[in-house]
Amino acid sequence: MRYLILFGSIWCSLLSAADRLPNIVILLADDLGYGELGCQGNQQIPTPHIDSIARNGIRFTQGYVTAAFCSASRAGLLTGRYQTRFGYEFNPTGRHNEDPDAGLPMGEKTLADVLVDAGYITGL
Repeated sequence: MRYLILFGSIWCSLLSAADRLPNIVILLADDLGYGELGCQGNQQIPTPHIDSIARNGIRFTQGYVTAAFCSASRAGLLTGRYQTRFGYEFNPTGRHNEDPDAGLPMGEKTLADVLVDAGYITGL
């Protein structure tokens, strides 16, 4: 009977784990050059935490920003599209930008939207 309970517990754990989606964490370092990290060979600037994440995760080394402005680049990352295709070429200016057309258009489907459709719970 003990073995039956043990086997049943292990079996239920395996079934439960099979239904779980893997965690996805995206880290974006702003204004950072490709060669400024230890994991990229830089020995002058210590980046031990980022290096540890790079060693234990997946590294995408062929991704490039397509805008010279940080918020436009982030919009490109979040949508998977060139931000110029939806009119986001520059950073919105001013502390209280009142231009309703500035920034990421509300209708743009983002990576978070796609992940929610796939069963994930997302947050920023």
